Amino acid sequence: MKKKCYLCGKEHLTKNEIALTKKLIDRDTKVFYCINCLAEYLEVDVEILIAKIKEFKEQGCDLFK
Repeated sequence: MKKKCYLCGKEHLTKNEIALTKKLIDRDTKVFYCINCLAEYLEVDVEILIAKIKEFKEQGCDLFK
């Protein structure tokens, strides 16, 4: 089953969007956000989240493999 954004309904979230939601919200969440809605929800710029994705990948986080 494809995950979709809880707020805007965007379908086919990327692996990075799903992983970032799990990393920043809760690993066991059943609610997922696209990067734009997650940025709005967390009150940060999208660019910060993109940088976090890169950082988590460089750290070897299992969610981003």
